[in-house]
Amino acid sequence: MEITLKGDKEFDDVPSIKTKALRINLNENIYGTFAEIGAGQETVRQFFRAGGASGTIAKAMSAYDKDFSDAIYGIEDDKRYVTEARLRKMLNHEVDLIEERLPRDKHPNKLFFSYANTVATIDFAKKYKGHGWIGIKYQIDPEQEYNEIVLHIRFKENDARLQQETLGILGTNLIYGAFYKYNEPRKLLRYLYDHLHKDQLEIDTINFSGPVFEDVDNRLMSLQLVKNGMTDAVMFAPDGNNVLPAAVLYKKNILALRGSFRPVTRVNMDMFKKSYDMFIKENKVEANRTQVLFEITLSNLRAEGEIDEQDFMDRAELLCSLGQTVLISNFKEYYKLVEYFSQYTKNRMGLCMGVNNLVDIFDEKYYRHLSGGILEAFGKLFFKDLRVYLYPMENEDGSLTTSENLKVHPRMKELYKFFKYNGKVVDITDYDPQNLNVFSRMVLKMITESEDGWEDMLPQGVAKLIKEKNLFGCETEEIYKDK
Repeated sequence: MEITLKGDKEFDDVPSIKTKALRINLNENIYGTFAEIGAGQETVRQFFRAGGASGTIAKAMSAYDKDFSDAIYGIEDDKRYVTEARLRKMLNHEVDLIEERLPRDKHPNKLFFSYANTVATIDFAKKYKGHGWIGIKYQIDPEQEYNEIVLHIRFKENDARLQQETLGILGTNLIYGAFYKYNEPRKLLRYLYDHLHKDQLEIDTINFSGPVFEDVDNRLMSLQLVKNGMTDAVMFAPDGNNVLPAAVLYKKNILALRGSFRPVTRVNMDMFKKSYDMFIKENKVEANRTQVLFEITLSNLRAEGEIDEQDFMDRAELLCSLGQTVLISNFKEYYKLVEYFSQYTKNRMGLCMGVNNLVDIFDEKYYRHLSGGILEAFGKLFFKDLRVYLYPMENEDGSLTTSENLKVHPRMKELYKFFKYNGKVVDITDYDPQNLNVFSRMVLKMITESEDGWEDMLPQGVAKLIKEKNLFGCETEEIYKDK
């Protein structure tokens, strides 16, 4: 039994924050609690101010004291408070209390919810701008299971009071969107920035779950965050759920492989495995503290024009099936990627790439927008604790191009030598020669034109998955054995 939550003409235009809060308050069925830690009770304040809050707010609380917070929600294994685990405990605990204290037989039409946030605003020295986890657990139908929307934000403003106000607006947008835009999750995502600017905060992780979101793929929602300019990079784990980059990369050694992965081929996996074997042998690298990332850039996704979301999902499906963590970024230049990693770690990083990618790095045209040109970019790239692992290229005459005979622009020769002979560029020598003539674009063409033989160019299990799920336009119903 779904309670009326339809849109109407009165609210078709972008409503004010007060109007959003008032509409929630005036809905006699929406009822729940607010639990906010770390930045004041900024979201619930919007609902109190709007009027009619007694019909919506069962309880508002802030367990600021750590001992009180631990007594209510338990102690986290890592003893931290601004975490996703803490937020989920808050949401679950408050929903359980609502169900316990308000018998369903007395409130058959009530749509219960719990909104929570756990936030750290900017510190006194203004060294760390702050971040937080925000979420809502709620019902659209009193007879259905609960839905959840959980997101992570990073503040960009330099004043704690401004950050608090931003949080209050964002929380109101989230609650309003959860109830009135749940059937349009892409719009819900965009509406989170109603009355906010992207200079105020960044949303770098979001996950939807529950019955009304059962058809939502969180990887696609990740893509929307980057596509809409809400963040520069998002990450999802092999299970398809979005993960917080800071949590995954914090103080880790990072090895990244950029590519189109359209589809992922044997050469991609050989590049990864061989560079990984070399990387973990480095004296500053610990295998159990190393994170491997397969990165796809937004410019790569737009290579054919507008982003084809099905094409993106096909790539994601294959990489996840291989157990890989995927990074979607807006970093066209490698130095931006390394700068991004440097926010989270000072440990050694590695980039695995082919010859053409390295030649592009030494092309001045990519750095004309920088006041310091290519030297500024290289200062941000190679003066970090970084290694480039170079996979060779086979030429038409059968010879190989490696770091030793790679040709860059004459003006870049000495610069290239400087980094090459200072150990920043290392050749992958233990490669599989059979992979040197494997190219994703060639495999894709063979798949779309139903040519034979492409299966042998892919990692084990990938061809079968492409055929079973008709990925990349593969038209076959026959299930083949792995090759």
